[in-house]
Amino acid sequence: MIRKMKKFLFPLAACAALLAACNDGQVKFTVNVQDPQGATVDIIDYTTQDVLASATPDDNAATLTLQGKAPKDALLGVRMEDESWISIFFNDGEEVNVDLANRALSGSELNDQVGYFDNKLNDDYESLNDFAEEIGELDEAEQIVKITELQAKANGFLEGIKDMVKSNKDNLLPAAFMEYVVNFIDKDELEEEGLLDPSLPYIQHPYAQSVLKRVEEAEAKQAEAEAEADKIIGTKFIDLEEPDVNGNMHKLSEFVGNGKWVLIDFWAAWCGPCRGEMPNVVANYKKYHDKGFDIVGLSFDNDKDAWVKAIKELDMPWNHLSDLKGWESAAAGVYGIRAIPASLLVDPEGTVVARNLRGDALGSKLAEIFD
Repeated sequence: MIRKMKKFLFPLAACAALLAACNDGQVKFTVNVQDPQGATVDIIDYTTQDVLASATPDDNAATLTLQGKAPKDALLGVRMEDESWISIFFNDGEEVNVDLANRALSGSELNDQVGYFDNKLNDDYESLNDFAEEIGELDEAEQIVKITELQAKANGFLEGIKDMVKSNKDNLLPAAFMEYVVNFIDKDELEEEGLLDPSLPYIQHPYAQSVLKRVEEAEAKQAEAEAEADKIIGTKFIDLEEPDVNGNMHKLSEFVGNGKWVLIDFWAAWCGPCRGEMPNVVANYKKYHDKGFDIVGLSFDNDKDAWVKAIKELDMPWNHLSDLKGWESAAAGVYGIRAIPASLLVDPEGTVVARNLRGDALGSKLAEIFD
């Protein structure tokens, strides 16, 4: 039967525009949370951290369903009370099923991929950290053997991130993992390979944009801090007083500004990059010490045993000072150190001539002075 259609009061184009304005790009989400265990579950906008829906199930409820609306393709998160893990998904309009206890998420083809990579990248990162910590407990000879294996694992982790991005340049998937992308892959490399092209779908996503904005702000602050830190070059070193490994108090001026070239080395036993750089520092010390080069180590440790053990393991035969207050140490405050390893090279009269000389740069500078 053909039904008589009611005459429209507005043109069709006007109706479409009105509907679009009413919907405002919002898409309904439905999230089924398995075994919520009586805990409150929130659905959050992962970019803004705003709570979009929240519910608390009965104690014996096997599944809790949450519904609401959010912008199309917004990156959302499922968060259960007292649990640190947040399962993320794109709000593409398809129903999502989440088992937070087992960190499992399924839904559309895209969200299946999000669930897979969310677990894989997290597990690979934790495995890498665990392996690095294990190496830190070994003696120096064993560390040298294992460091190659650690580097191989780290390279594999980085390649895994890059492969994920390159294989999904035409969709939103990489946007969900932009924290990994920008934190572990060099920005120049990303730009060279076109992975930060503004026209790419994942780069246009609000979450990716928020991450890139944070990176840009952090880089600006770092550049400002570096410029401020460089102001110390050409000035006299600042004296301070801290105890040595035996608890005896010493002023920095006992070792600096007394006719020798001195490297003031800011480090810590727990600092992986510091330990990685130390063989280079030791080699330069042994090469130039008899020619008038010395080092004073200012440690950012809290644990005295770990500090003393590292000095012995890394074969660091120079003077060492630390008040064992970590980042609250006198050295951090006096010199404004916010990251280690860090260093200052001071001339025989006590004037700072360079900072943060590492790798070949340290040897080149010392060769310029002594050779």
